[in-house]
Amino acid sequence: MEQARIFIAIALSFLIFILWEVFFVDRKEFETVPQEPKSISEVDQSKKQPQAYIPQIRDEISSDSSDISQDYQIRETKINTPLYTVTISERGATFNSYVLKNYKESPNEQSPLKELISDELKEGTLQCFFQEKSISDLNNVIYESAAAGKSIDVYSNPETIAFSWKSPEGIVFIKEYAFSPTNYIISMTIRIKNGSDKNLEDQLKITLANQLEQKDAYYGFVGPSGLIDNKMKEVKVGDIKKEPFSEGTIKWIGLETIYFINSIVPKEIKHAAMILSEENNNIVYNSYLDPEVKIEKGTQTAYTYDIYFGPKSLKLLNQMNNGLDKSINFGMFDFIAKPCLWLMNFIHDYIPNYGIAIIILTIIVKMILWPLGNKSYKSMNDMKKLAPLMKEIKDKYKDDKKKMNQETMALYKTYKINPMGGCLPMILQIPVFFALYRMLYEAIELRHAPFFLWINDLSAPDRLFNFDIYIPFMQPPYGIPVLTLIMGASMFLQQKMAPAPADPTQAKLMTFMPILFTFIFINFSSGLVLYWLVNNLLSMGQQYYVSKKKG
Repeated sequence: MEQARIFIAIALSFLIFILWEVFFVDRKEFETVPQEPKSISEVDQSKKQPQAYIPQIRDEISSDSSDISQDYQIRETKINTPLYTVTISERGATFNSYVLKNYKESPNEQSPLKELISDELKEGTLQCFFQEKSISDLNNVIYESAAAGKSIDVYSNPETIAFSWKSPEGIVFIKEYAFSPTNYIISMTIRIKNGSDKNLEDQLKITLANQLEQKDAYYGFVGPSGLIDNKMKEVKVGDIKKEPFSEGTIKWIGLETIYFINSIVPKEIKHAAMILSEENNNIVYNSYLDPEVKIEKGTQTAYTYDIYFGPKSLKLLNQMNNGLDKSINFGMFDFIAKPCLWLMNFIHDYIPNYGIAIIILTIIVKMILWPLGNKSYKSMNDMKKLAPLMKEIKDKYKDDKKKMNQETMALYKTYKINPMGGCLPMILQIPVFFALYRMLYEAIELRHAPFFLWINDLSAPDRLFNFDIYIPFMQPPYGIPVLTLIMGASMFLQQKMAPAPADPTQAKLMTFMPILFTFIFINFSSGLVLYWLVNNLLSMGQQYYVSKKKG
């Protein structure tokens, strides 16, 4: 009976956890009332006073883009570093491509490298605008650069590349990108030189854009986000129209997928706004709107940002110390999941196979929870000894339920047995399971990480062979979930080791529990299935040990 309650508790807790996360968890940390962002003078005017203008405007800089013929071929600058290759278009000086060299699109050896900017994005990302359109079409003009059309290798020393454009009114707009060979951080400086005969008062807007698919699994956020007032603001793609505007002290804004993030981190933390929008084909825009600034004629000003396009690796993001690590969140048991992730990576540093690291992590977690398991199995063993006496009570008082319950409780009291003793310790272990579930599902370290034989991606469900036919309850790709079936068999054996429930209904339910769990796990990551299988085997060993010791 107790074993039935344990499995029922775990199954119900698991289903409630999924339903709660999917339907009731509100990712909005705070509500904002749309307002006009504060002026720069209200925030900290002393830090943004325009500098004295030093005329450095070359006459040959194009005054606008109208003199570019329709047959003009837009040139691109390609920057190669050990970590990535980025392509910058001279139209708008935007990023058109960003390819990671250490990550692939799929586990296949022939798979292309991971592209972080969708082909559907025609105008590129890191677009620049003025909110009040004091300079129009800023993102469609042709910028000049000595690097236009070239391929530049950044393998030893940092490199800075500048793109410049001059408006017909004499305003010069310069975008400078500084690349490092050792990390993913790109410094972007925007300089505005007001060579016109009028003052320029406006708000600069920097926009991230990308195609984000909405067909996500239960866990793992995909969509626009930002760290505002030290709280994560995450908006699902389907909710963008409901929450297009947020403001506060913004540390960064980004566009997230489960494993990667494209982000803008302003060097100067200040009161600003995050503006969201969406177009067809799931093209999502997340804009950082600076406070209004006044650039008097004959002066200049500059804005500096860090650009991070790369993996959501907790180790990398922690080193940056800019709050981007908060984009990695494993749910309500995050405080358990992150230490487990650190421990798994620590093990992997010495044994470079994440499957083995998961096995060792499972053993360590089991050892920590060993006392709870002992109490649970001791209680189950005691209940097994009482099974004949309980059967006698049931047969004797089968027509008097009240008397049956009274005698049963008296039996527990006589032998000093807590009927919940077997269930409660298992319930206390459920948070650990859910924490590991989220961690093993979302940790980028497991993305395309091989184990042995057919398991070449611990972040994906295990499939032996690949069938072209639809299989009910299974998400594609379709194949034989060998590891999951072995896990279900281990649960069946573990169930057989436990005392049979006296209640026939519970006995029938127990028969279906391994089948139910097998169906639940059939689409889970193979890393999580591996954890649960190893945990089952260790639990069977512990259960056998306790039963023999307490004989």
